[in-house]
Amino acid sequence: MHLTKSPNRSSNSSSSSSRIAYKFECHSNSKQNSNTGKMAAEARTISQPGHIRDRRVRSLPHILLLAIAVVSLHFESVSAQSMMTKNEPMFISRSETFKFITGETIVLPCEVANTDTYVVAWKRGIAILTAGSVKVTPDPRVRLVNGFNLQIRDALPTDAGDYICQIATMDPREITHTVEILVPPRIHHISTGGHLQVKKGSSVRIECSATGNPMPNVTWSRKNNILPNGEEKLHSHVLSIENVDRHKGGVYICTANNRVGQPASSQVVLHVLFSPEISVERPVVFSGEGHEATLVCIVHGETQPEVIWFKDTMQLDTTERHIMETRGSRHTLIIRKVHPQDFGNYSCVAENQLGKARKTLQLSGKPNVAVFNSPPISQYKDRYNISWAVDSHSPIEEYKLSFRKLPQGHEVVGNAIDSPSSSSSMSSSSSSSQMYGSGLHAHRIGSNMGGLSGLSGLSGSGSYSGYGNVMHWGHNDWRNVVLPAVPVSHHYAQGMSYMVRGLDPDQHYEATVQSRNRYGWSDLTNSFVFSTSSNDNEMRDLSVTFYGSSAINRQKLGLLALSSATLALSLLVA
Repeated sequence: MHLTKSPNRSSNSSSSSSRIAYKFECHSNSKQNSNTGKMAAEARTISQPGHIRDRRVRSLPHILLLAIAVVSLHFESVSAQSMMTKNEPMFISRSETFKFITGETIVLPCEVANTDTYVVAWKRGIAILTAGSVKVTPDPRVRLVNGFNLQIRDALPTDAGDYICQIATMDPREITHTVEILVPPRIHHISTGGHLQVKKGSSVRIECSATGNPMPNVTWSRKNNILPNGEEKLHSHVLSIENVDRHKGGVYICTANNRVGQPASSQVVLHVLFSPEISVERPVVFSGEGHEATLVCIVHGETQPEVIWFKDTMQLDTTERHIMETRGSRHTLIIRKVHPQDFGNYSCVAENQLGKARKTLQLSGKPNVAVFNSPPISQYKDRYNISWAVDSHSPIEEYKLSFRKLPQGHEVVGNAIDSPSSSSSMSSSSSSSQMYGSGLHAHRIGSNMGGLSGLSGLSGSGSYSGYGNVMHWGHNDWRNVVLPAVPVSHHYAQGMSYMVRGLDPDQHYEATVQSRNRYGWSDLTNSFVFSTSSNDNEMRDLSVTFYGSSAINRQKLGLLALSSATLALSLLVA
């Protein structure tokens, strides 16, 4: 028994299978006949035990041949199925998800193989877009490119969804592409319409709505300023402002951003309606006869207020000497060639529909407040050379110096006084003496000057027509000294120095000074704190002041107090 293959095997798989089946059937019949003969023989010899084992051994080759035939049949069947599968239609592309921005061109791949006798179609839902190479949809943006790839121009948000590429077999085969359309942000609503007017003290709520895919983030900012809450940005679609005032008005910007395209923004202009608010640059303006004076009021109001100037109760009009200017919120009254009767109180009055406001200014011919410029620590243990400077358009006629030892419990911090019972602040001084104008007197030349050292023409102790007397009162009482300004200076910057004697070593003192010209006394200075040394220093600072017609020349000689010969030699060399 054996298997044979036909040499003229057809390429048709079904005839090949039939032929194989036929051959197998023939062999099977032959085998059946052989087995029948074998069974008869075995029946004849069943009574012969010695022959049973031999017959079983001789039957094994037949079983092996039968197994080989079955395996051969299986391989023939697999080969036929493989030839059938090789020519079936199939997809090369795979299902995917695509993201496109609106306006872009959508291209969905559909690469196939073995579809010559089959129809390839595109569908969206139940709508057929293409069938084979024929476009079915009326949408002019849709077409096939590079085979069966689907193209959609100018993508719209409505193009989002699932697209199916299908091969029309008995059991249709298909792949599905998902399209997501990314939409740049767009602000479609602001609750105020871009402009908002509210009265001072009101509350404001502004909403900003935006669309886009993905949903954009909305933030609020303020043009050229920070938000009223102190932050630069607020991440919210709602902007709330409480207790609105003029400082919270301005341009607020809503910005929407989803990282698709450019961010979208829209502005809201907030107008705050309020009655006039006035501030002044200088409440007291110092000037002099024949000079020019400028008085300034800063006026804010919405709507813009009208501003009127008054001298006391009399309204001022524009004249040759009175000029009124307005630049934005700055309102200025200029008085040219000041007369004595021009000194006094002025006021600016601002008014709009919501109210009225007034601010008062003073035009003064008095001196400015003096400034101490002597060092805070004396080089002597029992005296101190105090000096100050003052600005005045008119010559200073006299000064009033007051000083006292600091009471117990007062602590000096820097050059100020810190005390639970005193709230006055002490002005700090410069680190070196300054000399201004011809009103300064030669000082600190000798060490034996009297109690009025510093007054021009006075070189010994005593008094001068009642000026310069030091009143010795209680331990912590103020001591007042009235000093004439001799000689009289016509410079704008003037000053004086005075040697205070009879002080205790290593102690703190405070002083104030006032200046008077023909129009009256200046305001009192803040307290100035100075200290005496525990011992006299060995170094002496001797200053010689020379006066000229237009300038002041100074020459300082630092000398060691060694001997009179050394001192004379140093002066000679200088």
